[in-house]
Amino acid sequence: MPEVWAVVPAAGRGRRFGGPRPKQYLEINGRPVLAHALDALLAHDAVRGAMVAIAPDDADWPGWTERRGKPVHTCVGGAERADSVLAGLRALDGIAPQDAWALVHDAARPNLALADLDRLLAVAFAQGDGAILAAPVRDTLKRANAAGGIAATQPREQLWRALTPQLFRRDALAAALAAAAGDGIVVTDEAMAMERAGAQVRLVEGREDNLKVTTPADLALVEFLLARRDADASYANATGATA
Repeated sequence: MPEVWAVVPAAGRGRRFGGPRPKQYLEINGRPVLAHALDALLAHDAVRGAMVAIAPDDADWPGWTERRGKPVHTCVGGAERADSVLAGLRALDGIAPQDAWALVHDAARPNLALADLDRLLAVAFAQGDGAILAAPVRDTLKRANAAGGIAATQPREQLWRALTPQLFRRDALAAALAAAAGDGIVVTDEAMAMERAGAQVRLVEGREDNLKVTTPADLALVEFLLARRDADASYANATGATA
């Protein structure tokens, strides 16, 4: 199986969330959001370890060097998400081969399902250019006018919401991110950089509950989802049932 390393951009301050602590360090069920995200990635047998890009003045980083028996490295991230991901890819020099696969995941997306990750890896390995988890848009979409009214109803067919993880070859993604930065383009996810480079990125449908914590309401919902998942796992272990 190809070598895979997780890259987790965690240098953001989470200004939309508010509060003195970055949202990735808020606790859910006794563990930071970031710990849940890392553990979900490292639970897959193909993932060798993780590189976490943190802020240069990060006083909340717990100092992990391993989780789930796998190495956890850190590097200094940048002002934008793309800067942090590129820093993480470059920091893997000497740790992972250039043609390893980079599995990029949001630090504040703690409810990743192992089955989704398994499907993502299978599709990306078979397709070659890479793949992302995503969810089809199911709501009716409205385009607003300048006055705050409805200008039009947008067709939702063929529209997807990009999720993470997103999986690409490390060398190709680093080149695509560097090229976008050189052209003055701020890419909002890794797939956007790869699309600019001409890659045919595949969409892999993921679970709707793979939520990113952006608001306090998101945190409460994810806390409920993780508690329910832990309870289901405990029940399955106690009864010998399969999940």
